[in-house]
Amino acid sequence: MKIEGISSVVTGGASGLGLATVKALAAKGAKVVIADLPQSPGAERAKELGAAVQFVPADVTDPAAMEKVFDAADALGPMRALVHCAGKGGVVRVVERDGAPGNLELYEQIVRLNLIGSYNVLRLGAARMAKLDLVDGERGACVLTASVAAWEGQVGQLPYASAKAGVVGLTMVAARDLANRQIRVCSIAPGVFDTPILSRLTEEQRKGLEKGVPNPSRLGIPHEYAMLATQIIENGYLNGTTIRLDGALRMPPR
Repeated sequence: MKIEGISSVVTGGASGLGLATVKALAAKGAKVVIADLPQSPGAERAKELGAAVQFVPADVTDPAAMEKVFDAADALGPMRALVHCAGKGGVVRVVERDGAPGNLELYEQIVRLNLIGSYNVLRLGAARMAKLDLVDGERGACVLTASVAAWEGQVGQLPYASAKAGVVGLTMVAARDLANRQIRVCSIAPGVFDTPILSRLTEEQRKGLEKGVPNPSRLGIPHEYAMLATQIIENGYLNGTTIRLDGALRMPPR
């Protein structure tokens, strides 16, 4: 699918992987709507990037808020590309160190954001795409964000790993479900990337993460995620798969 001239939505687009994707899509000639939380720097990022980029505040688990995001994208042109990057982690164990059962409330919150949010964004975006005319045999492409934690979640990553495994499972079924509407669905499963979420780590901890990546032995660069996201959108034969983007990393238990 040709990116130039389309409109698109990037959730979590105010920073990290999402912001890199916003920049990549805009550079290829797309209009882009950033969907991110009201307290995010989304408005500032949109202003910096020019008239091709807009910001609409939204929680990805809120249907009404996301409908406003897609309304804004539709007003810019045919919304044929969706990249869903919004999400976050949190530490939950089966049994806590003090012997208490794990925190069910926090588990539910993290799964809701990462998995229910993914489905909410996908269903609403795909419903908009389904109304578009076919161009070169397709109507649109959706890119979700999984994680290597879907296969190798570390101790404490229970809700995040559960949710990201759910995204992997969702991907193939959604692609098959939307096949008769000529809408493609893929997911990217990043390894360890140099994003603001790692800013709390010490230099020693960062170096430890880098050593765990076989080749190249470094953290991923957000632009590398964006490169893959745009390739998925452009390559009409990519569908129904989750692509690991991790430098051959396999996470240890801790």
